[in-house]
Amino acid sequence: MDNMYDRQKEIREAITAGERARMSLQTAHDKLGSARSWGVLDILGGGLISGLMKHSRVNDASFYVEQAKHDLMSFQQELGDIQDIAGLHVEISGLLSFADFFFDGLLADLLVQSRIKDAQAEINNAICRVDEILYRLRAEQTMM
Repeated sequence: MDNMYDRQKEIREAITAGERARMSLQTAHDKLGSARSWGVLDILGGGLISGLMKHSRVNDASFYVEQAKHDLMSFQQELGDIQDIAGLHVEISGLLSFADFFFDGLLADLLVQSRIKDAQAEINNAICRVDEILYRLRAEQTMM
């Protein structure tokens, strides 16, 4: 009985960690979307305010990307506590790799827009992977 309780507890903890990682990823994605919108305005001649807003949103996104990396590592650790559910692994080094170059020196407005778009795509991929794992965890949880 304790073994079943322990497994349920580990699954609940993994789900909580996964939901936290997903929320950080979604927030980073949203901030990048806002930065992208301000960037378009900046390219079209929005002036100083639009440039400042774009960079502010990029800085916000940077914070949430770092938070997402931390949350994904916690998720990976929680998944490590669950035995015998194949395929439950989050490879941190593959997810959010854009963050290492994205936030290093923003060159030109068009390049920034391209990097924002690429970053959003990578975040979407990470969200999909987290969603897949959460789905499997919830399915396991309901079978118990």
